[in-house]
Amino acid sequence: MKRCLLPVALLLASCGKAGSEPIGEVDTVFKLLGPDHKIVVEAFDDPKVAGVTCYVSRARTGGIKGALGLAEDKSEASIACRQTGPVSFTGAPLEKQEEVFTERISLVFKKLRVVRMVDTRRNALVYLTYSDRVIEGSPQNSVTAVALPAGVTVRVK
Repeated sequence: MKRCLLPVALLLASCGKAGSEPIGEVDTVFKLLGPDHKIVVEAFDDPKVAGVTCYVSRARTGGIKGALGLAEDKSEASIACRQTGPVSFTGAPLEKQEEVFTERISLVFKKLRVVRMVDTRRNALVYLTYSDRVIEGSPQNSVTAVALPAGVTVRVK
């Protein structure tokens, strides 16, 4: 029975990489067996706002559990979003608040989430990162904002 669960566990651990691109990583704790504990930096482009890229740094648990995808990563994460090209909006008006990125940070129960909020008064996009669990989430979060260039306005639903 346990042999049947391992392929399922590995498949679930690999799910949820909603368009992130690894940028780099640093080791934080040496592990004799399995990969070291790390801080990883990943980038993702906002799927509805061309020209905006967000960079998220977070802890990744190593060791044997980490190698098998069974470890639960810590809830701490940091985010910085920047204008990386001409800003334009794809398709329909944006939601006032919308989840734009999610990634599993445990086998089943925990996810890292990034939510975009539109600040129409200041003509800016605000991005919030946090983690949640099925039973209990974490209040730890990080926020960043991208001021839109003069003449570029956001259409909001």
